[in-house]
Amino acid sequence: MDRETTEVEIAAYAGANADIALGYALIETLHVFIEKCKELNIDSMSDIINIDFSLEVLRNLKNLPDAMILHRGVDEENFNPESEILYYEIHRIKEHYDILVSVSGGDTFQEVQKAVFNDADIIVAWKHFYKSSKGVVKLAQVFLNEIR
Repeated sequence: MDRETTEVEIAAYAGANADIALGYALIETLHVFIEKCKELNIDSMSDIINIDFSLEVLRNLKNLPDAMILHRGVDEENFNPESEILYYEIHRIKEHYDILVSVSGGDTFQEVQKAVFNDADIIVAWKHFYKSSKGVVKLAQVFLNEIR
């Protein structure tokens, strides 16, 4: 969100393959972030949590990030259980730009299916794995079978 040069350097020097900036950051910050990632040879990702129209962010960039992350936050889900990930944005992004699209915050099998159906390149599922349960191995197997 701020001081991207420093944060990208820290991530790269620590061995990261990618770094993430919030899409709500100043457009100049995003420009510096993407350029610094390219310079240090790591992937740039922009997380558009709480942004309904990802294309507005992309249209204002000089250079594109390597990936956009469609993200429904935990707080959003807790305060508004009816909120949904805007899966249709995946196609809108890919229609206009040659970048990867990641989906984060959709942890049910139905949400994973929607992400796969809508051509998401990366799906982040953590909630059911984070919470300790007896069925976590089975859950992982079913999840992997579902996305293959």
